[in-house]
Amino acid sequence: MKTLLRRHAGAPAGLLALAAVFLAPTATDAADLELRLENGPDDGVLVFQVYDAADAFGDLRDPAQEFSLPAASDGTYRLSNVRDGEIAVLVYHDENTNGRIDKNFIGIPRESLAISNNYQPKGPPSFARASFIMPSDESLQMGIEMYRALGERGRFGVGVGVIGRSSPYLDSSQNVTQAFPAITYVGERLQWFGPALRYGLVGSGKVRLAAAAEYRVGVYEEADSDALSGLGDRDGTLLGGLGLQYEFSEGFELELLYQHDVLDRIGGGMANVRLSRGIPWGNAVFVPQIAYNWLSTEMSNHDFGVPLGAATPDRPAYRLGSTTSVEAGLGIFVELSEEWRIIVNVAGERLDDQVAASPIVDDDVVIKGLAIVTYVF
Repeated sequence: MKTLLRRHAGAPAGLLALAAVFLAPTATDAADLELRLENGPDDGVLVFQVYDAADAFGDLRDPAQEFSLPAASDGTYRLSNVRDGEIAVLVYHDENTNGRIDKNFIGIPRESLAISNNYQPKGPPSFARASFIMPSDESLQMGIEMYRALGERGRFGVGVGVIGRSSPYLDSSQNVTQAFPAITYVGERLQWFGPALRYGLVGSGKVRLAAAAEYRVGVYEEADSDALSGLGDRDGTLLGGLGLQYEFSEGFELELLYQHDVLDRIGGGMANVRLSRGIPWGNAVFVPQIAYNWLSTEMSNHDFGVPLGAATPDRPAYRLGSTTSVEAGLGIFVELSEEWRIIVNVAGERLDDQVAASPIVDDDVVIKGLAIVTYVF
């Protein structure tokens, strides 16, 4: 550059400044990264992805850099001009040579992979655990080991959980809570977290159709309030149906779900449309979400109606049609370690005007939540 400036010593100062900008090293100039890969394949293609943003890394999308290299017998790979700063590296074996990392129905990689810092998560990966500082003026060496995120037969988890909701009923301070053993499983198509289950039927990319099942907690017992006396306990039931999921760009996910009372304890069913987006922060992922819910006539009357045979002078008969509600909530996934995690989901639901007008209802907002602590094998 000094030679260039000398040759153009008579050039205007503005031109010299412009030349300096274009010829000076940029913030993205970087040295080489040498990776020593254990348990790597003997043949085929390995794809090396460099991420510089936690948001993209959490979904394994839009890497900042990508390199494809043939498998090396000594397991040593050199990546040239890797960008400097805080980065995370993911390597996967492109087993079917389709140029992308294959994922299961819920987005977990199916092909063998390795992550920088020898980090081997069994769920959504944390950029904070995988990232390191890549220097701009020297090469770096790192050893990592390939593994399968789903193991050989999926990932089981055991733990404890609690599910609950506040009571909207007149003169009732009894919140509904129920503890349960939290058995979790994530496999090729099956996803089971406590009271909710999904099984992938069709699709594995941005559009997926799944069978869904979920335990619905009973909304009240008649002993909870004098206003509920004589109505009988409202027991839980099992819901089953179908869910359609669609992933937008930038990590947004839309789910349309319908579930029916498969035990016919109540009759009817419920549906909702839910929009959510994961936001990584440290070793946690926060998932704000909004939803629009629909409850059939049978379920609306089961939860909030007063049948004619149970009417009293102070509690007139009341029958509802199908009802709707809006909901806003926050899901939280915390990776305590590669094996331990906490899953929390809290939401507030604004009930329909028909519900608020019921003689047994005193509050038009319900707070509900779920918390699970699990150890994953």
